[in-house]
Formats: sequence, C-alpha cells, structure tokens
Amino acid sequence: MSIDPKLLEVLVCPQDKGPLTYLETEQMLVNERLGVAYRVDDGIPVMLADEAVTWPPAN
Repeated sequence: MSIDPKLLEVLVCPQDKGPLTYLETEQMLVNERLGVAYRVDDGIPVMLADEAVTWPPAN
C-alpha cells in the first residue's frame, strides 16, 4: 500500500522536523540524519518518536 504523495510532502520527522524518505517496499519512512525509521501500517504512518526503530536495521 502506498502513501498519498501530497501527504509525503508535508510529513516531517517528529524528532528533528526534517524531511523523510519513503521506502515503499519496506513500508518505512526514514530519517537518515538521525538513523531512525517509522513504520507505515496499512498506509498510515506511525509518527511517534517512541515507535521509531534504528535505521538501517542491524543484520
């Protein structure tokens, strides 16, 4: 499931208020500056700092 492009234009990281990169295949919004990612559940971004995971994930 994809995210509406207009929504992607206004979404920012809740931690540093910077832009995010949407990885559709992983269903994640990534902030490479902080090394965190936010999951997307059924097309809905979970933009809670407490729910962020380390990015890239450890192998």
